[in-house]
Amino acid sequence: MEKQKQMTEDSKYIQQHLANERTYLAWIRTAIAITGIGFLIINLHIKSSFRSLPNIAVQGIGMLSVLAGISTIIFSTISYFQKAKQINEQTFRTSRPLILFLSILMLLVLSMFGVYFFAVLL
Repeated sequence: MEKQKQMTEDSKYIQQHLANERTYLAWIRTAIAITGIGFLIINLHIKSSFRSLPNIAVQGIGMLSVLAGISTIIFSTISYFQKAKQINEQTFRTSRPLILFLSILMLLVLSMFGVYFFAVLL
């Protein structure tokens, strides 16, 4: 007697779920890179004067990079599960708040890079 295979809700939209997983993994790689940039800039800039503008900028870059990395992981995980549900229910919506939030964080990090490089050149 042959067992009848039962389709799950997810199996109706296999390609969409696989694309959702690839997107999630890309966000995780991005989070690792963002956090790594923060650690790299802090480790490359070691000076004795902790109160100078370049050192304050480096500390800001490090803190914002770690915050952006952690936020990326948290929000991409939430987004992954929301999208999986939306795919099954055929009610998919784009992640505008996630993209906006992470874009603002990255602009802050890049602005801090600008302050740092400007302060170093003075």
